Amino acid sequence: MPIVSPFAPKPHVDGRQSDRAMMVRRGVQRLMRELRVATVPEVTLASGRRADLVGLTEKGEVWIVEIKTSIEDFRVDRKWPDYRLHCDRLFFATHQGVPVSLFPEGCGLFLSDGYGAVLLRDAPEHRLAPATRKALTLGIARLSADRLLQAEWLANPFPVGG
Repeated sequence: MPIVSPFAPKPHVDGRQSDRAMMVRRGVQRLMRELRVATVPEVTLASGRRADLVGLTEKGEVWIVEIKTSIEDFRVDRKWPDYRLHCDRLFFATHQGVPVSLFPEGCGLFLSDGYGAVLLRDAPEHRLAPATRKALTLGIARLSADRLLQAEWLANPFPVGG
């Protein structure tokens, strides 16, 4: 690996995520994969907010999952209502150490143990406007392609031959 690289070695982890948040995310990602929902972590939205996890369903729905690892984590965060402007369905995800009664009824809820997750409550649908959906979907596709390219280059920074 080169000493200086223009690419972050882990673009989906920037040091702000706790081990517990990463555990919750992994379990939700595993369930989403089973549900055939493609996920992308740490997505910066048009508002400048960053979603913990964004999912795209086979039908083209956009889901946002906000991960909360403690009561305090939920109480101090007041930005989550803004995520509704960027998704069809808004979910929270947590672990067994956080009371599920803490989370608003108007949002979906996942409970994760890192090895998997269960959907405790489905999220109500709030359909995005077509232009917003298109812009968001294109942004997610471009971000995903860029991360895939970075992973490829990190795995083989100096191809031999050719």
